[in-house]
Amino acid sequence: MNADDLIADFEFLDNWEDRYRHVIELGKKLPPFPDAERNEINKVQGCASQVWLISDLKQTPAGTIIEFQGDSDAHIVRGLVAVLLHLVSGHSPKEIMETDILGVFRQIGLEGHLTPQRSNGLRSMVERIRGHARAALAAA
Repeated sequence: MNADDLIADFEFLDNWEDRYRHVIELGKKLPPFPDAERNEINKVQGCASQVWLISDLKQTPAGTIIEFQGDSDAHIVRGLVAVLLHLVSGHSPKEIMETDILGVFRQIGLEGHLTPQRSNGLRSMVERIRGHARAALAAA
């Protein structure tokens, strides 16, 4: 799923409550996160809730992509992780760096409804994802 698909998905939802429920449903669909990866190294600092993100570089005929996995102990944050992963997982490091992730969150009407703590946590998650992409670009 790319940013345009995600934006189109949310355009059908009329109000914040519907979008909120949709985000939580997306979070419920995340694949199970490995217990062994719930550690301080993978924990995203700056989030009020506990959030873990891991990445895996894969070589494809088209080039290197990064696949992400993530989880949170809070339902809404788990949903935000799911939205983030829809935007970045399976894309090249360059594509990830070029994606205006927070702009997509504004377009789908989520950013303005997050508490300041959740907004800070979202920015921390985005920075962690970009850090993985920067490291992959540097290693190439």
